[in-house]
Amino acid sequence: MADPTPQTTPPGGLRERKKQRTRDALIRAALELFTEQGYEATTIDEIAEAVDVSQRTFFRYFSNKQEVTFAVQDMVEARFLEELRARPADEPPLPALRGAVLTAWDEIGNAIASVIPVDLYMRTFQMIESTPPLVAAHLRRFTELEEQIAQLIARREGLDVDVDPRPRVLVAAFSGVMRVAGKVWGEGHDCSVAAIREVTQSYLDHIGPAIETDWRGKGTPRTGHEHARDQA
Repeated sequence: MADPTPQTTPPGGLRERKKQRTRDALIRAALELFTEQGYEATTIDEIAEAVDVSQRTFFRYFSNKQEVTFAVQDMVEARFLEELRARPADEPPLPALRGAVLTAWDEIGNAIASVIPVDLYMRTFQMIESTPPLVAAHLRRFTELEEQIAQLIARREGLDVDVDPRPRVLVAAFSGVMRVAGKVWGEGHDCSVAAIREVTQSYLDHIGPAIETDWRGKGTPRTGHEHARDQA
């Protein structure tokens, strides 16, 4: 088949692709600058200059530096929510959460890599954790995401979260595990998506054993730190 001519190209197709490339370039430039010279030391003018666009162009895509910082994370979270909505209706809540996050990590790697290198994603995570204003924003965003997940789980189970606390309790436990897994991954030496998926799976698999009432007399489970060390 011959290559499409300009007449057969869908209206707006080339323009939308160009806009997407500009947006992706701004994200990558911003995150490179943030991780190299610091979030607070980087100006919007520097980000725009790195992409050879104007400050005005930057503001067409992002309202501020914080928004561009979390742009890739927004994509990851949206993919997880999409997978959670697609889980079988009769699947119990915790397996649904586990399946959604692992499936999302199976597929999100290429999406991340299409915007930024995965090692830059890891360096961004580390930069956020060491920048107080971003830590506060990250916690706020996580709280909002937890509520979205709890509401989604409640709808799946036909529950009212304001009457039945179980969806929020479960999501709080799940989110705590995800934060710990992310921290372990960020402190390791393997920055691959496969590594964060494996660490995440390992920690999720310990939710059940961790809430058992009696830990004594049982074999010591393999820790996430041991896993991260093996991956190094």
